[in-house]
Amino acid sequence: LAAHPVRIEAPIPGKSLVGIEVPNSTKATVGLGGLLSAHEWSANGKPLLAALGRDITGAPHYVNVAKMPHALIAGATGSGKSVAMHALITSLLYRNGPNQLRFIMVDPKRVELTMYNGIPHLLTPVITDPKKAILSLKWAAKEMERRYNILEAEQVRDVESYHKTVYEPAKKDDVDEMPEALPYIIIVIDELADIMQSYPRELEASIVRLAQMSRAVGIHLVLSTQRPSVNVITGLIKANVPTRVALQVASQIDSRTILDGSGAETLLGAGDMLYLSSDMQKPVRLQGAWVAEGEVKKIAQYIKSHNAGDLNAIDMGGSGIMVADAGDAIGLASMREDDDIDDDLYLDAKAAVEEAGRASTSYLQRKLKIGYSRAARLMDVLEAKGIIGAQDGSKPREVLSSAGSASVSEDEDETF
Repeated sequence: LAAHPVRIEAPIPGKSLVGIEVPNSTKATVGLGGLLSAHEWSANGKPLLAALGRDITGAPHYVNVAKMPHALIAGATGSGKSVAMHALITSLLYRNGPNQLRFIMVDPKRVELTMYNGIPHLLTPVITDPKKAILSLKWAAKEMERRYNILEAEQVRDVESYHKTVYEPAKKDDVDEMPEALPYIIIVIDELADIMQSYPRELEASIVRLAQMSRAVGIHLVLSTQRPSVNVITGLIKANVPTRVALQVASQIDSRTILDGSGAETLLGAGDMLYLSSDMQKPVRLQGAWVAEGEVKKIAQYIKSHNAGDLNAIDMGGSGIMVADAGDAIGLASMREDDDIDDDLYLDAKAAVEEAGRASTSYLQRKLKIGYSRAARLMDVLEAKGIIGAQDGSKPREVLSSAGSASVSEDEDETF
């Protein structure tokens, strides 16, 4: 009874028993290699199968990313969060070539995911800038809409049906006009809190939009954070990301933020995790798979050396993002120059001043419900883009590019 910490499972799911989990004093490492060589792994033909770890009985545990369909990984520093992400990414790389699976990786810390730079699976080199991360999520939303148009035209429900009924038969018959391959896209964000500090509203809106609709078109989100607070993991994000992986956290409050229940605060760290999916009533305890940093680098180097020349990175100019170009493979080419605006409300501000015919900082504050500094910054952007004229004392600025009427009524003019 002196063991610490003891975790009580009451009752054990599916049994009329109470379980008491006592940590083993002799620790054993769960290697990723053992999971990838197991019969359960080789016998399962799902393309997005990933190895998580082993449960308390020693049985291997795998997860189909296509069924998750989005995951949130959270835990304190040193709990094994980054290793869990590397294990998931490496599992997917083992199963899929760049024609079947593509990644968008966001790593504000610049040290975890950048080792994957250069592999042909990346749609763009690992993104380290929060602004470019928001742009990549916007591109993913546009790609989602484009894919839905393709599925509608082919009269299929999801990407899996599209591959089985449209792409694979065309590939087997070697037709002249091959349909688009539509590879799966996994968006991996290593530290949600860092981007949330810079663009909270834009990040939440982009994640929620993708999480609500992108499963059917083969786009999946894997989010992680070491700050499991309600400011980072908001209610909307939690409601739309059903799969949670909780590693050791500092308090019961943090555990409830991730899992809506306690338990993660009593974990041992070093990959000890609670896994909860949408089809589970209670989380299952796992020891996460371990993969060393050197092994990840060797895998990335092997993939790069055996796919040389397949993909080339090209600069997309105005977007400032390097894009992987593979002929008919997808890229971030749909980013327009207008997308490279530091504020997500730019288009709303532009429409507001064009409709009114005059522009002022106070008007944008009231119209968009924002603070003075943000409204002033939007005015500077509108002036730089040639939408409004230069400042003339305290008078409202003239709108040079007007979509609506060029004048306002006397009552409207008084509101500026």
